[in-house]
This record gives sequence, structure tokens and C-alpha cells, in this order.
Amino acid sequence: MRIDMKPILNGETNSIVIDYEFVLPQEYVSDDIKMDKPVKVDGAVSAYSGYMELKLHAVIDYEVDCARCLEPVKDVIVIDFIRSVAAEGTLVNEDNDDYVIIRDGVMDIAVPLIEQISMELPSRQLCDEDCKGLCPKCGKNLNEGECGCVTKEIDPRLAILQQYLDKNE
Repeated sequence: MRIDMKPILNGETNSIVIDYEFVLPQEYVSDDIKMDKPVKVDGAVSAYSGYMELKLHAVIDYEVDCARCLEPVKDVIVIDFIRSVAAEGTLVNEDNDDYVIIRDGVMDIAVPLIEQISMELPSRQLCDEDCKGLCPKCGKNLNEGECGCVTKEIDPRLAILQQYLDKNE
């Protein structure tokens, strides 16, 4: 989103209200994350005696499969995004991530906001901290109850001895 900063730069106002929705580009989201709703963003950019600040509040609804049991998990991330704002040419180092730069009277907030959102999205998520996952043998969801599979594993080097003991019982 591009914001016309001329009203603040010309002294006509001290604040510009921001309220919009956008769809997060797929290249910033892993393939496991599904986003059915657009990201909701509201906030303002304000000027205070030569200092400008951008404050945004973003709400991201998403769905992802549990990393252990593969059940769908719906969750919401809320991000409070605060950055200082500076006009182009006023900073020694304009590659500083702490600032959003105004170029030709316009401030583009899309890139820094999308980068922040992509950092906040989980790389893996659990449906519950106590999720038991899936049985490695039969694939049953162990959160729904035990599956009855034998979990005792025999060292493959001693398997021949186990066969001998089973035969002689």
C-alpha cells in the first residue's frame, strides 16, 4: 500500500489514518499455510515536531496442519508494527530496517509489513502442546486413543534370537 505523505510533509495535517485489507502474496507464505481471509490492517502515520512514526495493527487469520497429527489448526496472529518514518536523503544509511522511507512524497508500507508478517508466521505448529501425533506403524491419530500396535522394537542384529525364542515357547 502506498500512502501519499504530502499532507503531513506540507504541514496540512499531523496524522493520516490507515485502514485496508490485502491478500498476502504466496511467495511469502509456505505451502502448508492456507489463508482464506485477507490480512486486515489499521493504524496511522503521525508527525511529532519533526519526527514521524508509523503504527500499524495487522490481524492474520490462517490455517495449517498440525506438525504431529496432521489435523487442521486455525489460528490468528496479531502484529503491532511500529517504525520510524524518514524522508529520502535524510538518513546516513537508508537500508536500516528501523525506518520506512518516503520517496517522492509517497511511503510504501507493503514491503516492510509483508516481511514482518512472513517472519511471524509459524514454520510448524501443533494443535496442542500435548499432541501425541500419529502411530509410526499404522498411522492412527494417537490423540483419539491407543492403536494397539506393538511399540517394543527389537534390535535387528538380535532378531534371529527373538525368532528362536518365539519358536521355542
